[in-house]
Amino acid sequence: MKRRILLLFGMLSVFLFLTGCSEIKQPINAQSTGFWNEYIVYPLSWLIKEVAHLLGGSFGLSIIVVTVLIRLVLLPLMIKQTKSSKAMQALQPEMKALKEKYSSKDQKTQQKLQQETMALFSKHGVNPMAGCFPLIVQMPILIGFYHAISRTREIAQDSFLWFDLGTKDPLYILPIIAGITTFIQQKMMMAGQEQNPQMAMMVWMMPIMICFFAFNFPAALSLYWVVGNIFMILQTYFIKGPDLRAQATGNVGGAKK
Repeated sequence: MKRRILLLFGMLSVFLFLTGCSEIKQPINAQSTGFWNEYIVYPLSWLIKEVAHLLGGSFGLSIIVVTVLIRLVLLPLMIKQTKSSKAMQALQPEMKALKEKYSSKDQKTQQKLQQETMALFSKHGVNPMAGCFPLIVQMPILIGFYHAISRTREIAQDSFLWFDLGTKDPLYILPIIAGITTFIQQKMMMAGQEQNPQMAMMVWMMPIMICFFAFNFPAALSLYWVVGNIFMILQTYFIKGPDLRAQATGNVGGAKK
């Protein structure tokens, strides 16, 4: 879990670096050179424009459709992440027993705890880093969206609902929704692992970070994140639905007692 937190901070640092680079001022087009421009930014810009053309020129609707398309492409990866989270949840009692068995904080005991924990993961075919890989995949897409929106004049100058796509949401509604939906999605993904303080911290840390960035970046990026979160919430519900309902029933029963 510590690795996941460090990885998250690392990716956010890269995000800040890339969004602050001078290239953000340069329009993106078919003549733009460089791996980043040719294989990530321009294809996203082209796809958003083509879908908008099919939808009567609405770039807002286009971003929603493109977001869903991207999520569908990433669906097998996200299902794997959800199943990994579910498997980690099932191992919590055994992991807790190991921590109690090797409760001493000396180096030798902690090394033994790590070995036993990794053996437990191996036995059940669980990869503790599997939950990080979707974050790694999504970050270039998120940065690519930022560049595609900011460097494509037609997108940046268009408006949708109450906001302009290329500027911050003037009412701050989208950033708040982005934070709330991120919290719901994280809460559902980590259901049953709340007793782990690091997991509990992650549930709150991600929404706060997303909300902070959403307050400062173009509204189109917040729109992408909100639609993606809603997709993830529905996906998680259908995959983990029985477990979530069982946990909710158990919590209600415990509260009544």
